Amino acid sequence: MDQSSQSFNHFVEKVVLHNKLVSESRLKQAKAFLDKKSDMTLLDILVKAELLKARHAELILTRFDKMKEESNPVVAAPKPQPTTTPAPKKPLENSAFISKQNQNTQRSLSDLLAAARSQGASDLHIIPGQPPLIRLNGRLKHLDETAMSADEAQELLPSLLTDEEKQLLRETQALDTCCDIPGQGRYRTCIVRQGSGLDGSFRIINALVPSFQDLKLPEVLRRLTEYQQGLVLVTGPAGMGKSTTLAAMVELINQSRDEHIITLEDPIEYVFKPKKAHISQRAVGSHTQSFAAALRAALREDPDVIMVGELRDQETASLAITAAETGHLVFATLHTNSASQTIIRLLDFFPPKQQNQIRTMISESIRGVICQQLIPNQAGTGRLLALEMMFNIPAIGNLIREEKLYQLPNIIKINHKLGMKLMEESIQELLKTGEMDPNEAHNAVVEQKLFQDTQ
Repeated sequence: MDQSSQSFNHFVEKVVLHNKLVSESRLKQAKAFLDKKSDMTLLDILVKAELLKARHAELILTRFDKMKEESNPVVAAPKPQPTTTPAPKKPLENSAFISKQNQNTQRSLSDLLAAARSQGASDLHIIPGQPPLIRLNGRLKHLDETAMSADEAQELLPSLLTDEEKQLLRETQALDTCCDIPGQGRYRTCIVRQGSGLDGSFRIINALVPSFQDLKLPEVLRRLTEYQQGLVLVTGPAGMGKSTTLAAMVELINQSRDEHIITLEDPIEYVFKPKKAHISQRAVGSHTQSFAAALRAALREDPDVIMVGELRDQETASLAITAAETGHLVFATLHTNSASQTIIRLLDFFPPKQQNQIRTMISESIRGVICQQLIPNQAGTGRLLALEMMFNIPAIGNLIREEKLYQLPNIIKINHKLGMKLMEESIQELLKTGEMDPNEAHNAVVEQKLFQDTQ
């Protein structure tokens, strides 16, 4: 190989690495193959192996020629061999590193996320040994058909992380964060190490904070944003839009009240722009050690409204209830399926000897419980929002104090005129519109007997 070819190959290597056009591992394999093919250049191999697109090859050639002309305008730049037209789609002979499974190794994480967003997906999943998956309208489907190797996942998943996040991932083998891609959007990110390598899940977050109208939330829920103090809980299984509902409620306050709002999240999802309110947003991990530590500090920051991403432990639950009792409006989430389960779960954070006191505090501070599910529609083109809504009235407070939570569904049902509704009633209403598949409805109900009573 002559000196000009060596210079050109070195130039190609620098460009593709700097612009992340080819992974280091694939480039290393290409260079190893280059040692056996002295009549080819590195660019030849990358193009023919379909590791580099033809348009990128053209740009590299043009840039190399321009660089040579600027450094030596008299001597013509040596013309390497690679063609600027797409190479035939057949593998090179004896090229062990080029196979069907490796032909799409040029995938970048930002491209995959952009593709998932463009299709209207809610999540992207990257699992070694499988093609990338998206969750579309509640169901998983392949984003493309090419399986991702463990090496590719290992290289791809940390590509958008900061140096500090990469170090934390190496140390703990797990990371929860939020990636922000300029011009594209934000993604709630979870990367963990499992049996076959690194595994990544990405929740797609819309750039704009949704409104009540966007989410088709009932107007009766607006009353929960009008209180000056108390506890509002939004609950439901994972992936059912709890954080989005909370964001819409906080944004409503942001637009209407001149108050101090503090959000405590893990990680920060929607970024609020202050309108009437002053807003502070803190992320667990990067800004504070825990929800409890952040909530304890928030009580000294003169807040009017506090949003807690999740009540995970006794200390956080205790602080949230105390904050609601001492003049703050507190919003939080729990992973429960009904209003009665929510109160039970809240009490279960505390030892039996404290539960009588906590039961009294909850009965006075609770303003409402919203339980929600997103259920695929009949056509498979979207999901329908089903809601259980409970608002605190004297009868509700009495049942909580007297430990008669099993009666809560009956009180909710008979107070339909106040805006209360059981999950089973909400699903039944959606069924009557013809939009929901009966099988999906049956799978979504919490209390089968209550569901049968509404039919």
